[in-house]
Amino acid sequence: MQAVMEPEKKAHDMETLSREGKYLTFVLCGEEYGIEILKVREIIGIMNITPVPQTPAYMKGVINLRGKVIPVVDLRLKFGFQEVEHTKETCIIVVEVRNKLTGILVDTVSEVLDVSGDELEPAPHLGDGINTEIFLGMAKIKNKVKILLDIDKVLGTEEINMVESLTSVS
Repeated sequence: MQAVMEPEKKAHDMETLSREGKYLTFVLCGEEYGIEILKVREIIGIMNITPVPQTPAYMKGVINLRGKVIPVVDLRLKFGFQEVEHTKETCIIVVEVRNKLTGILVDTVSEVLDVSGDELEPAPHLGDGINTEIFLGMAKIKNKVKILLDIDKVLGTEEINMVESLTSVS
């Protein structure tokens, strides 16, 4: 039995090590999430978002950022949370996914964390019908859990196709 468990443990350890690094953390609905800092291009305050017809509710529209048209996804709505009024802390994190820039709307940005392997746990199985592929894992830091997101999977194929169609005009 030990021989069977050993390869699984090594695979888990390698996976955990590959997820070590710096994460930008932000808040949605009072909970902290993190995305790999290497995916972040910039953080901007809330600005005028131009709605685009015939897009899902979570696709808030597009912004003009220094001459570039960038789509904005409201992560609250994408995750099925209730929409709230924007505050002075609401901001847009511009991320790069598959060589395309996309803004993600969040309640507030927290900090940049350096997450080590001993602070990481794999995402738990949350039941059938719940896509846990969007989670890189859970970081346990100072008695709090921060959910680390795989932004490439959060902004899946459907969103990337929308981003390409929205930005192909620019």
